[in-house]
Amino acid sequence: MMLLATDLDGTFLGGNMENRLRLYRLIKQHPDIQLVFVTGRGLESVIPLLNDPLIPRPNYIIADVGATVVNGFTLEPIATIQGDIEERWPSTYAIRAKVMEVAAVTFQEVPQQRRCSFFYDGDVNLDPVYEVAKHFDCDIITSVDKYLDVLPRGVNKGSTLKALVEHLHVDQEDVLVAGDTLNDLALYETGYKGVVVGQAEPALLEKTKAYAQVFQADEAGAGGILEALSEFERFKKYAALVSKRKSAQPQKSSNQLVMVYHRLPFEQEVVNGKAIRVSPKSPNGIIPSLLGLFEKGRSGIWIGEEVQQKERPVVPNELIDEDKYANLVAATISLPKADIDQFYRVFSKEAFWPTIFSFVDKAKFNHDDWEHYLKINRIFAERIAKEADQDALVWIHEYNLWMVPAYLKSLRPDLRIGFFHHTSFPAADIFNIIPWRKEIIGSLLLCDFISFHIPRYVENFIDVLRSHTPFKVLKKINAAKQFLTYSCALGVDQMTKVIEIDGRQVRLGAQPVGVNMQKVEGILKSADMRKKIDASRAKKTDGAMQTILSVERLDYVKGPLEKIQAFGEFLEEYPEYRGKVELVNICTPPSQGMKIYDDIRDEVHRAVGEINGRFATMDWVPIQYFYRSLQFEEVVGLYATSDIAWITPLRDGLNLVAKEYVAVQGMIEGDGALVLSEFAGASVELPYAILTNPYDTKSMKESLLKGLLMPADERAARIKRLYDQVKNFDIHYWGRDFVKELEKTRKDG
Repeated sequence: MMLLATDLDGTFLGGNMENRLRLYRLIKQHPDIQLVFVTGRGLESVIPLLNDPLIPRPNYIIADVGATVVNGFTLEPIATIQGDIEERWPSTYAIRAKVMEVAAVTFQEVPQQRRCSFFYDGDVNLDPVYEVAKHFDCDIITSVDKYLDVLPRGVNKGSTLKALVEHLHVDQEDVLVAGDTLNDLALYETGYKGVVVGQAEPALLEKTKAYAQVFQADEAGAGGILEALSEFERFKKYAALVSKRKSAQPQKSSNQLVMVYHRLPFEQEVVNGKAIRVSPKSPNGIIPSLLGLFEKGRSGIWIGEEVQQKERPVVPNELIDEDKYANLVAATISLPKADIDQFYRVFSKEAFWPTIFSFVDKAKFNHDDWEHYLKINRIFAERIAKEADQDALVWIHEYNLWMVPAYLKSLRPDLRIGFFHHTSFPAADIFNIIPWRKEIIGSLLLCDFISFHIPRYVENFIDVLRSHTPFKVLKKINAAKQFLTYSCALGVDQMTKVIEIDGRQVRLGAQPVGVNMQKVEGILKSADMRKKIDASRAKKTDGAMQTILSVERLDYVKGPLEKIQAFGEFLEEYPEYRGKVELVNICTPPSQGMKIYDDIRDEVHRAVGEINGRFATMDWVPIQYFYRSLQFEEVVGLYATSDIAWITPLRDGLNLVAKEYVAVQGMIEGDGALVLSEFAGASVELPYAILTNPYDTKSMKESLLKGLLMPADERAARIKRLYDQVKNFDIHYWGRDFVKELEKTRKDG
């Protein structure tokens, strides 16, 4: 067996997350390891750790620098030991008054049932304090020139641990002690085997360097304890158990990756009145792709928000899936629903969303909401600063966290910060309408790597910078390798790659999100789906009904009304297609509480009703309109059986629907046609799509007609070429490419 007696802060709770998890797993899985917390904290401040699912429950707790000892499960005092300590205590009130009379110290305002503790400045003369202690037959324990404890003579971490070891009849050869500050010195004076973990207080290292039974580790915190297991023959079997756990092995030269997203990698459902967590239902594959970065044991933290739940206590940190992602922890920020609504559904959607997509007439700027936005961003930054390992990589997602880098850089300058925009990024004359543009740009420039979907958005960002601050372009690259350059609305020939500002380099990137090809392939392989596709193909004879598919979220940015109206005009101008084509329009409702979309919803509903009322016959309805969310499996079925995907947003950062349609058609070797808006970011990736201008009704009608008239062999050839592009730049390519670029940041600069 082994009894591990360890200090908490800087020791058992210190070091990188990966090493902490490895140590915690070892203890949880081997009941012959007894765990004792030996801490300067008061017992009250240790109790929250007992509810942390990551941390193993200690068998015993020695708190208050040795003045308190309890059972770790019942929290009942170990009576014989505690009674002896109590008998030695003089009046703590008298000690407190006298110490503060003779020295410039500050009493610690924390629960102190069995201790007398102070803060002090390292320059303070403590000689009078030692005289006070001597008068009361007490000892003085100091730490890091900051903390001072007065304890009954002979009572300290080491003496209480020794009494506990004797009480438990544990062989002293089976005891390992661990610490990192001078107030842990008494642990090593017991004669037990000990480890001083890496990054320990120099004074402790100096005091213990002559102790034969003490090992001074290189690794900080929990990593130092793991090092010690290999150092002492008695404990090598436990070191071997750690090394055998393949999924817990660290990846060489891989910094911890901190994912910062407003969404967590799971969702909440209420079952029988109880909130439970389930896998995310989102079909777009972004969350599964990001999770995939941690499948080989990479250390990571996923920081996201959730609505506070009364029926479930807040669990700040927990493993997401220990089998699949051994070293990935979810760090939850629980916020009241009202805060999330104001932050995301009101301010972000009313101020930033319309501006980002150039609908400035719809933008509403409220300075009180901005202050609230800053508050939420600061909460995210503080949580990152608290949880991230030294030199970790931080990947921040989306415009609603624009200000996180501004707070984070000063808190943790060691971190490398990357930022990805899932939306478009507007031209300078649009972006600069935002009242807080200087603050936002200043925050983004504290990142090491800033990425967008396409080169046009990178250059828009550069134009914004030109209106704010001087900088130097260090590197440009050609866009043509992956993107269209000319003959499309969002094309550019070159893209800025590296800039220098205020003496530091910032990398820029264009990395469009890709499709989760494995998920799509899995759906298409199901027997039911194959049967549905085969039946649909069998019906496709000359003169058969052609299906035009539109899938979008209800949003004025997506241009749903313009599309419906263009389809009505198409049927008016080309009567030969009446009864021969149908528009299947899937319109996903916005999140609950987003009233800004009520008007566009009502207008779309009216337009659909008017067109169907005007053109429908007894056996034909021109528009099949579905105002609801569909399961992704149903959408894949529609992708497979539709002749044309008519994707015409007025503006769109990317548009993953277009890529998903290509993926499905390519996998089934189909001949569907993709008609795509020039103002969707994906348009510069998909050169064989039929591009259309959604602001021009004539262009909308003509591009739809072109798709309907295009010979099947040409459509099939186009889909095949498009599929090659989509398959190569899939969702996993996107995730890996971003991390690779972020890892380069300090190597280059």
